[in-house]
Amino acid sequence: MTKIKIIVEKHPDGYVAYPLGLKGVVVGEGDSYEEALDDVRSAIRFHIETFGKEVFTEEESPVLEAFIAEAGVPL
Repeated sequence: MTKIKIIVEKHPDGYVAYPLGLKGVVVGEGDSYEEALDDVRSAIRFHIETFGKEVFTEEESPVLEAFIAEAGVPL
């Protein structure tokens, strides 16, 4: 089993989730955190079944950790 880091964002109309370290676009969504996580897991499985293990970019540059930062910028 391969561990994949997943970002889950909360928006006013639900949750969006996407993996790090995969080539291509893979997104999941749901009304709750768990629904979005389940949806993106399913999307990841489908993506790997469709395109093969070549979708992994981790061999070249693995994602060790993910951080969220916020910065103010003048407009």
